[in-house]
Amino acid sequence: MSIVTAPVQDADPRIKLRVSPYRNDADFAPLSGLGGGRPLDPVSIADVLRNAFVYPPHTIYRDVRVAVIGFDPERDLHAAPEYRFPFRSSPAPQRPTAQVADEDALLQTYHRLLCDAVTRSTAGMQVPWMLQSGGKDSSSLAIAVAEARPDTTCLTYLGGREEDEVESARAVARQLGLRHEALVCEPGRAYDRYLAMVPRLPLLSADFAMLSYADLVTEIARSGGDGVVDGLGSDIYFGTPVDARKSTLFRMARDLPVPAKLFEAGPVSRSFVACFVLATLGMDPFERYFPGSRFSDAEVDRLLGRPVAAQSRQRLRVFQEELANARTIEARKRVTLAIVEAGAGFPKGQYTTTALGLRQAYPFCDAQLAEWVYREVPDALLIDREGHNKPLVRKHIARRFGELPYVRAKGCFRFDLCGLAAERFEQVHAFAVEARDLVPGAARWLEDYRGRMGNKFFASKFYLLAVVLPWLLSRADAPAQRPDA
Repeated sequence: MSIVTAPVQDADPRIKLRVSPYRNDADFAPLSGLGGGRPLDPVSIADVLRNAFVYPPHTIYRDVRVAVIGFDPERDLHAAPEYRFPFRSSPAPQRPTAQVADEDALLQTYHRLLCDAVTRSTAGMQVPWMLQSGGKDSSSLAIAVAEARPDTTCLTYLGGREEDEVESARAVARQLGLRHEALVCEPGRAYDRYLAMVPRLPLLSADFAMLSYADLVTEIARSGGDGVVDGLGSDIYFGTPVDARKSTLFRMARDLPVPAKLFEAGPVSRSFVACFVLATLGMDPFERYFPGSRFSDAEVDRLLGRPVAAQSRQRLRVFQEELANARTIEARKRVTLAIVEAGAGFPKGQYTTTALGLRQAYPFCDAQLAEWVYREVPDALLIDREGHNKPLVRKHIARRFGELPYVRAKGCFRFDLCGLAAERFEQVHAFAVEARDLVPGAARWLEDYRGRMGNKFFASKFYLLAVVLPWLLSRADAPAQRPDA
């Protein structure tokens, strides 16, 4: 990966990093040893509190930009960034129809390209470990891994009582001849592991799987692994259907001023669903596509001690033209996923593996595989008439296993948010007191909502502070550290 610095006279401190896994591997070496020497960006802090990630191409540092998918790495991303989503659903390339396509040939090509992607992306790994959720992508990927890298160990995370993917994941791994391990979420252990790597995390993201990922990659490193294989990255070119419930949720976002007192009313304050719906009414329609419960604009302004949330919203402007070209909810979600993956999805892996000196592989981001699916696979094998996503991937799995128990549901690295708040409230509150120059309202917010952490809505916001505050404190000697600087 190459690092580009803007060609100004002697030494321009600005840095531009190429970090898109769709292009090549990320290298954060230019930031090594500079954690306390670069100016923090208060608008980016607002980004993280509002949406759990920094809007690309911005980063938590004022003078660092990232060239993620959609941004041309050859352009000046500091002064004039332009966003062009490469996998538009409309207008899309003229794909062959299902009637003329040879399904057997398509499945053989898909399998071959996926195996090749695994081989290329893991070439530098001696002891690879694969994160296996038990869902469609990881099950299909495991089939290719068993052929291309049979020395891989599969690791499944059990993050909540509602999950059932361990049984499916273990069955897949064993039938393929792959070693399988499982890790049960313990919030305190995961948080300790995150805190241990904070000084070495190159940038900041508060993805709701960040602590899960810190837990997983630490476990891999302790077990002798030197690389992590992740099945993220295929949704933006396969397509992402939106069910009726999510469609209704997106339409509920009205950007209305919702008084904070409504969330504190007795029955409402104890109901996650009620709080989530109220928060949705007050959100920007586009930002409701982002997962999780986050701080409102008014809360962010109080946390940072100044009106800065509006500046965070202004960063949406760079995506407006592309969003205008997305004429359906599915098309908008496709663009949104690309933005979220670039700001949160990939960074949770890139940052944590970088901190521990591990390699990271995303086989589904392989350029040859992605372009082939986008241009050559019939629409009916991307999303079928019933709205099921990835029929091609389902058929790839079915040829080996038949119907798997967890293929129908979506897997993820869930985390025990309420458990974290119960175990580490005082520790995070101490961080908030120490970080009062950076986030002056954090301690007060924690004190006001101390008794509501049994509701996942408030525990989600606690999670954001738990991730953000120690990272900011580790860079507390950076210039322009105050929010009003």
